[in-house]
Amino acid sequence: MKPAQRAYLRRLAHPLPVTVMIGKHGLTENVLSKIEQELDAHELIKMRFLDYKDLKEPLLEAIVATTGAELVATIGHTAILYRQHSDPAQRKIVL
Repeated sequence: MKPAQRAYLRRLAHPLPVTVMIGKHGLTENVLSKIEQELDAHELIKMRFLDYKDLKEPLLEAIVATTGAELVATIGHTAILYRQHSDPAQRKIVL
């Protein structure tokens, strides 16, 4: 992903609410399925680490590897993920 595309996605993500939170149970199957649902519905999501803040880099690597999403940016304990919708008719974001 080009730097201009990352900047564009960061601008789009700024007003978005956080839809997925990593809490005391960590990265569970339920959290991964929630991430998948949100990416399918919105393409661009924000997630926050409430716990496991010291392990967020390895957890983000696991999320990216599992979901096929791209990590746009991490700002503090918030991460922005993007995955283009597989159906071209349902794509909301054009890069």
